[in-house]
Amino acid sequence: MVYKNESVCYLKLNRPSVFNSFNREMSLMLIQRLDECEQDASIRAVVLIAEGKAFCAGQDLEEATSDNGLSLEVIIKEHYNPIIRKIRNLNKPVVAAVNGVAAGAGANIALACDIVVAKKSASFIQAFSKIGLIPDSAGTFFLPRLIGFQKASALMMLGDKVLAEDAEKIGMIYKVFEDDQFDFEVEKLAIKLSNMPTKGLALTKKALNLSLENDLEAQLSVELDLQVLAGETSDFKEGVTSFLEKRPPVFHGK
Repeated sequence: MVYKNESVCYLKLNRPSVFNSFNREMSLMLIQRLDECEQDASIRAVVLIAEGKAFCAGQDLEEATSDNGLSLEVIIKEHYNPIIRKIRNLNKPVVAAVNGVAAGAGANIALACDIVVAKKSASFIQAFSKIGLIPDSAGTFFLPRLIGFQKASALMMLGDKVLAEDAEKIGMIYKVFEDDQFDFEVEKLAIKLSNMPTKGLALTKKALNLSLENDLEAQLSVELDLQVLAGETSDFKEGVTSFLEKRPPVFHGK
């Protein structure tokens, strides 16, 4: 399900009867919607949200284990890996708004987003070990970088539940909101992002992506190249002009 508010696009996981677990239809639809967000210049920020009490319980195991079901190879190659790539390569900020339990692939897709916020009642679980699998959806890539190797290793092997407030404390997510303020705070955050110089935010995202594989010298070169590009944007000129004129800037993402 998709809806827009101003220049923010909300992509809603909408299988609440199965805690928004992913099947092929929902996976391919999310990939398509992310593509549409990339191509639509009127969209300047994206929010991944969910219907019902859960954010996402991961893979729909019935689809993966039935006689006519999909293999794990197909699920990862055609569903989860493309979703992660789309999120990381989208030239717009992506916010994961975690309203309830985020388990397995559901947790790791959230953690691959640029900013993760959660309801106070939400939780995160690396549930893979409970059924003899390894974390996928870039979990083994992002989680150790977010919270450290030792903590990530333990959470992945033991499958402990991490409450939202604890996730914030250990740096797994950005911020926790009270349940009754969650929707309001998510909307406020998303609109703030969409009104920022989103060309610059896209370049920041690119720099962060490259930092995951670069050494210091390579990253200094990346910063030089991308800063030159940022300095050529209309938003940079507006930012400087508004500062000198002592007025709020009006950015257009150009």
